[in-house]
This record gives sequence, structure tokens and C-alpha cells, in this order.
Amino acid sequence: MKILITIPHFFRQENNPKYGSQRNPEPRIQALTSSIVSLQQLFGKPQLMIKVGERIAIAANTLSNTTIDIFICTTGDNHLIDQIPLPSDLFKHYKTNTKALLLGFECHKILKEKIDQYDYYCYLEDDLIIRDAQFFTKLNWFNQVTDYQKLLQANRYELSLNQYTGKCYIDGDLLHRVTASFQNVNDEAELKGQIMNNPVIFRRALNPHSGCFFLNNEQMKYWAEKDYFLDQDISFVGPLESIATLGIMKTFKLYKPAPESANFLEVHHWGSAFINLLGSVVKFR
Repeated sequence: MKILITIPHFFRQENNPKYGSQRNPEPRIQALTSSIVSLQQLFGKPQLMIKVGERIAIAANTLSNTTIDIFICTTGDNHLIDQIPLPSDLFKHYKTNTKALLLGFECHKILKEKIDQYDYYCYLEDDLIIRDAQFFTKLNWFNQVTDYQKLLQANRYELSLNQYTGKCYIDGDLLHRVTASFQNVNDEAELKGQIMNNPVIFRRALNPHSGCFFLNNEQMKYWAEKDYFLDQDISFVGPLESIATLGIMKTFKLYKPAPESANFLEVHHWGSAFINLLGSVVKFR
């Protein structure tokens, strides 16, 4: 399986920051580094097993062999690429001079240019980390048992051991009106399946935003042929949310694993900005 990952990366420190990309650089360096490392460890670099008795290493996980190309898109000098403590051959640096808040559309351009060269075309914000070796296996299964107009989105989560929890999913339902003009969540509202004798439930997402998406070749071609592809529409919440979510929401029926089986497909959101809201801004029923 060949996988293409595009990551928009921007950093410029501001006095009154709105986004994490405008605050302290160190967490952004750690997040992007962790994202690249995890992608290469899970899907890029060869995997081995040590045969202790013979003191030799043999190939492992060859039944699910994958290759990965990572493109990190930046604009001007507003980035931290030169501070990432990794060899430069682990990713490709794609330089632009576009407006900062529209940087993600440059990732969309790359995805379109590479159609028919990969099995999966992916967009991943620079503070998201995939930690599941079966991530694309699960996507493949979903795509095989449904159709190309149904797209499965991952649940973002944060980790922190506090008095309330150790793990929290941060993109629960929005109010219905927020996405009502873009999607009809009552159309095939729920899908059910079973994986290794365990039930799994998928529901149309009232909050379809995940900061990422993962399209197979058929889905990428279908979206890229739409007249609104790359139209730079940012009418869903804001520019970052629109770039990650609006185009695919216009094009596909978006599902997420329901809360009952939220970890079926998930990505780690670096930091604890949302989980720290528990008990204050976010109340308990």
C-alpha cells in the first residue's frame, strides 16, 4: 500500500495568539516531530524481528507492507522545519508563499497532482499523531463494506491523567444547525458492523471535523473533479476547519465511530488544551 501524507505547517509567534501555531514553539516542534516519527515507524521504515537464538534480524509484518511519502507544506519563513531534530530524508519540504490561513489548500493541490500514484491521499494537521498500526487496514475494511461516497473520519483524542479521565475525545457533536446547510445527517444515519466478534457503530457526524482526512484513490478523483475543489471556501467555522473538513463534507457522507466504539479509528491531538476544560468550561451530566 502506498500512502501520501500532506501536512500544513505554520509557526509565527504572536503577542495575542489564537492558535497553537502562534504560541510557544517547543510544543509545535515536539508535535510535528512525533507525527513524522510515528508515521515512519508504523508505515514507512522496514520493520524487523530479532531471532534471539541466531542473533539475526528478519523482516516483520510483510503481509501488510506499506510505503509512505510525507509532504510538509510551509509558507515563507514562518515554520520550524529547521528545528525538527530529524533527518531531512524522512519528509519532503514543500515551500510556498501563500497566505498562512490558506496553507492547507496547497496540500490539496499536491493531493490532486498525485492522483493515480497512491492508494491513500491524506491531510493531517501538524499537531496530530497516528499511533495505530492498523489504521489504514481499518479504513480499507470500511471502504470495502460500504461505497466510495461514504467517508470515515477519525476521532481526535487527548491524553492526560487527571481527576476526571485519562483519555478524552474532543470532537463531539456540534449543534445541528452548524452543519445543516452542508449535510443531511439523517441520510443513512447509522451503520453497524462487527470486527473480530466485536460490534462497531458508525454515525453521520454532527461534528465532522477531525483536522485530517484519508481518501482512497477513487474518492480523491471524485472530489478533485468537483467544480468547488480548491475554491478556497472557508465558510465552515473558520479557515483551518474549512480546509480540513468543508470540501469533503460537501462531497461525501461523513461518518465517525460512535462514542460506544470511538477508538475504532482515532488520532492523537498533541497537548491538553481540550481535556483541561473538563470540570470548568465542560460540565458533567
